[in-house]
Amino acid sequence: MVLKQQRGDCNDVLIIDASKGFEKIGKNNKLRSSDIKRIVDTVSARKNVDKFSRTVSREEIRKNDYNLNIPRYVDSSENAESWDIYASMFGGIPAKELDGLSTYWNAFPNLRSALFGDNGAEYVHFSVEDIKKAVHEHSDVTGFASLFETAFADLDTYLYDELIGCDQTAINTSKEESTLSDNIFARLADIPLVDVYEAYQILDNEWSRIAIDLEIIQTEGFGAARQVDPNMVIKRKDNKEIEVQEGWIGHVIPFGLVQSAYFFDELSKLNEYETRLSKIASEYEKLLDGLSEEDKSRAFVNDDKTAFVAAEVKKSIKVRDVEDEIIAVLKKYTDLAKEEKTLKKQIKEDNAALIIKTKAAIEQLTDEQIREFLKAKWITPVVTELFKLPVNIVNELISKLEVLSKKYETTFEEVDEEIKETEKSLCTMIDDLVGNDFDMQGLAELKKLLGGV
Repeated sequence: MVLKQQRGDCNDVLIIDASKGFEKIGKNNKLRSSDIKRIVDTVSARKNVDKFSRTVSREEIRKNDYNLNIPRYVDSSENAESWDIYASMFGGIPAKELDGLSTYWNAFPNLRSALFGDNGAEYVHFSVEDIKKAVHEHSDVTGFASLFETAFADLDTYLYDELIGCDQTAINTSKEESTLSDNIFARLADIPLVDVYEAYQILDNEWSRIAIDLEIIQTEGFGAARQVDPNMVIKRKDNKEIEVQEGWIGHVIPFGLVQSAYFFDELSKLNEYETRLSKIASEYEKLLDGLSEEDKSRAFVNDDKTAFVAAEVKKSIKVRDVEDEIIAVLKKYTDLAKEEKTLKKQIKEDNAALIIKTKAAIEQLTDEQIREFLKAKWITPVVTELFKLPVNIVNELISKLEVLSKKYETTFEEVDEEIKETEKSLCTMIDDLVGNDFDMQGLAELKKLLGGV
C-alpha cells in the first residue's frame, strides 16, 4: 500500500500485492531487482495490474471499515483448477478452459482454429496428432519468433558499443543499467507475451559482474584485464584455518573463457578425466550394491557399509578361504582404485600446467583480444538468455495444451469399464485359488464384492 504525505487532489490509494515476486534464499524470501523495479514502475505510473495492483477509492475503504488487508483489494491467488463434469464423462476439452489461454490466442490469432477442428462448440477436440510440432510450425508462432529476432538482431552490437567500444572511463555505472534496460524495454514494446521484467532480471543477473569489471578498468586502467591474481583459499592445518595460494585467477578475464578459446584440447582432456573419475565412483557403488548384507559386514567394507577399506581389501585377496566371486569383486575394486589414483595424479599435473599456460596467455592479451573476452563475459550471456524468452513462452503454451489434452483423455465411462474388466479378471483368478475352509469362505466373499457370482 502506497501513501503520500502530499496527496494533492488524489482521492484513492494504490495497493500492491507483491507477495508472489521473490526468490527463495535459504529460508528467506528476497525481492529480486526485477520485483523492485516492477513495484517502482507501478507506483510511478499508478497502474492497475491484474493480480498485482489496484487503485482503491476512499469510499471502498470506508465500506470495508478501513480494513487495509491487501487481499481485500488485490486478489493475487492462482485460479483453482476445475474439472468439467461433462468432459469428464464424455471427453472433449471445454471451450471455457481454452478461453483461459486468451493471452496466447490474442498473440497467435489463427493458432486456436488450426489446433481444434470444432471451434465454436462448447467442447472441442484436437485436430492435430502432434501438438508440439503443430504449434512450432504454425505461421503465427514462427512470426512471433521472427518478430523477436528482428527486434533484438543488433542487441549485441548495441551492448558492445555501450560497454566496450567506447570510452569506458566515461560510463556511469550507477546509471548505465537503467540506460540498457530502457533500450531492452523499447525493443519489447511491440512484442506480445514477453514479460519485460523477466528480461530486466536477465540483464540485472549479469550487471553486478559487469559493473565490478568496469570499475576495475576505470580505476586501474584497461591493462588491468591482463592481470592475474593469486587464488587464495582457506584450508585447515593443525586444527587451524590458514590462507594458502591455490593457482591463479583472472583479475577481470576468467580463466575458463581463455581456456575454452585457446586451450580447448587440454581442457577437453581434463574434462574426460573428470568424467571418468565420476564413473569410477559409480562403479564403486555398483560393486558394493552387488554384495550381500553378510559380505558387507566383513572387514573390507567400512562400518557405515558405504565404501571399501583399501588395506583390508588387499589382505582379503590373499586369504585362501574367500569365495571366488568375492575375490573378483575385490580385484575389480583394486583395479579401479589404481586407475583412480593415476587419474587424480594426471588431473593435478595437467591442471597445474594449464593454469600456467592460461596465466601467460592472459598476461599477453592484445587490447582487441581483451575486448573480445569482455564481450564473451558481459554480453553473450545476456543475449543468449534473452533469446530463450520466446522459446520458453511457446514451450509453456505447448505444456499447457498437452496437460489439457491428457486431462479429459480418459472418461469416467472408460475408467469404469477398466475397473469392471479388472474385477472380472480377479474373479477368474480367485476361482483358481485353493486353501482351507476359512480361506475359501474369505475368497468367496471377496468375489461377491468384486461382482462375481
